[in-house]
Amino acid sequence: MAKKIMIVDDEASIRESLAGILSDEGFAPVPVESAEKAFEVLLYEKINLVLLDIWMPGMDGMDALARIKEQYPHLPVIMISGHGNIETAVQATKMGAFDFIEKPPSYDKIVLSVKNALHISGLEEENLILKEKNSRKWKIIGVSPAITTVRQQLERVAPTDAWVLIRGEHGTGKELAAQMIHRLSACSERPMIEVNCAAIPEELIESELFGHEKGSFTGATTSKQGKFDQADGGILFLDEIGDMSLKTQAKILRILQEQKFERVGGSKTISVNVRVLAATNKDLEQEIERGSFRADLFWRLNVVPISMPPLRERLEDLPSLVEELLGEFSRKGMGRKEFTAGALKLMACHSWPGNVRELRNFVERIAIMTPQELITDEIIATMLPLDMHLLRFQEDKEKNSHSLPQSGPDASFREAKRIFEKEYLEGKLKENDGNISQTAEQVGLERSHLHKKLKALGIEVKLEN
Repeated sequence: MAKKIMIVDDEASIRESLAGILSDEGFAPVPVESAEKAFEVLLYEKINLVLLDIWMPGMDGMDALARIKEQYPHLPVIMISGHGNIETAVQATKMGAFDFIEKPPSYDKIVLSVKNALHISGLEEENLILKEKNSRKWKIIGVSPAITTVRQQLERVAPTDAWVLIRGEHGTGKELAAQMIHRLSACSERPMIEVNCAAIPEELIESELFGHEKGSFTGATTSKQGKFDQADGGILFLDEIGDMSLKTQAKILRILQEQKFERVGGSKTISVNVRVLAATNKDLEQEIERGSFRADLFWRLNVVPISMPPLRERLEDLPSLVEELLGEFSRKGMGRKEFTAGALKLMACHSWPGNVRELRNFVERIAIMTPQELITDEIIATMLPLDMHLLRFQEDKEKNSHSLPQSGPDASFREAKRIFEKEYLEGKLKENDGNISQTAEQVGLERSHLHKKLKALGIEVKLEN
């Protein structure tokens, strides 16, 4: 596709001359007669470079340059002037202009400057994309059948232009799946535009998605492109689509079908070509029955469904996930840790309701708060929720042909916790021959705290010499 070069000049002869030069070189010239008109065009078209005259009625070129660099910081601008001087050229360069050319512009100089500006702009864009890819953790870790199947599905659908609905509980990696699709897609050279539908207030989501015109509502001091504009020719990722209001669902459905929309407060129809990925943690079929999600929108989005498995259904991936996280935190200067097989086995007893996100937080907490390099099951036992303690305790009891006291189905949680703590600490004291200091160190409690706990639970211990 030919690069679009905007020519902003109030002289028709200059516009025609430059347009002819650019057309001969295979570019697509977009001539406009004023800076004001230029900003109108920038809202609706993707411009690759601007040739900007300095002396114009209305907004002059220097003011326009400042505004372009504020609103479109990566858009290269070449200044053109028939009344140029060194001071003006230096000022324009400091403000971000790529080059300064005097009128009448020579064919060779215009072509060379435009090609150099586009080349450098392309390198900068590639650099930004590389930085984005390196900073985003798109890699899906694991060898379990569940996650292997998902990875194969993502690899198969990514090169197509099919729309994908990614479903799964909180923390299962839905955004990672979207990033993997983007990375393997035909438009990976363009950034994926993301919208968190749950994080944007309902009254602002239309402006966020479709953009708005100046003065269309209180606070709209300038016109603004929306996410659909920014994603033209690429991918739009609608995260938490199930949290979108019915009113917005109706509007977005029409736009998704037609790939056309108007800005808030505007009347001009804008056409785009956008591939949509959507994600949700909600049961959309159930939401449809409740009347809170449109069935027609569901079927429009659900071209290729991908289900991200919860961590409890792929616990064989726990060691590789932990290893990956430990490496990441080590590179951040948190120190290198190693988990024993017993520690990993104990962690596998947990249901992980927060999935990989919960695991990430837990491993980070271990990396920060634990001075030991070797993380044992005893350390894990002091930092995991009660359900893991009970499972481990029950396993130990079964090995020793013991069982927990039967407190009855109506026993309170507090009583069940007290029974567990008493037997757990009695077992640890026995392992340490009644030594409170050793037991306190093993279970991760202060000696004075442990002593008070033993007294409260009615556990008698011999005083240490």
